[in-house]
Amino acid sequence: MPLKVGDSAPKFELFDHNTEKVSLEQFKGRNVVLLFFPLANTSVCTKEMCTFRDELKVYENLDAQVLGISVDSPFALKMFAEKNNYNFPLLSDFNKEVSASYGALYDVFVPGKFDFKGVSKRSAFIIDKNGIIQYVEVLESAGDEPNYTAIKETLEKIK
Repeated sequence: MPLKVGDSAPKFELFDHNTEKVSLEQFKGRNVVLLFFPLANTSVCTKEMCTFRDELKVYENLDAQVLGISVDSPFALKMFAEKNNYNFPLLSDFNKEVSASYGALYDVFVPGKFDFKGVSKRSAFIIDKNGIIQYVEVLESAGDEPNYTAIKETLEKIK
């Protein structure tokens, strides 16, 4: 059953791009913008993560921590983060468990071309200070970007 607004956010602990453990619990008392993205170093993923990088102060002013998650290894994410000067953690869901628990995992990514199994769907979730989901956007097309305006508006409401 897909997650919806009002559900408790599934807890997780993952390695970040510096191979440090990061858990959702660390951010209790803050809003979290959780961004699942398909693959590091691809055009739309780079554009999305750069958008959040460039607007990070806006999110911080809304008392929100931005976290990116993909099934890439921490080592690939480190190169991606360094290349693009990302100023928020990128988390490795290499085992695909967190993406699955959030309903953000393709069965087959780009069927007929790549046929990759178990790639994160581009998705955005806002988790409030109490661990409750306040926004859900799971995109079927990896070429689409999340609704940046709706994310900010939701954060304004729950600030």
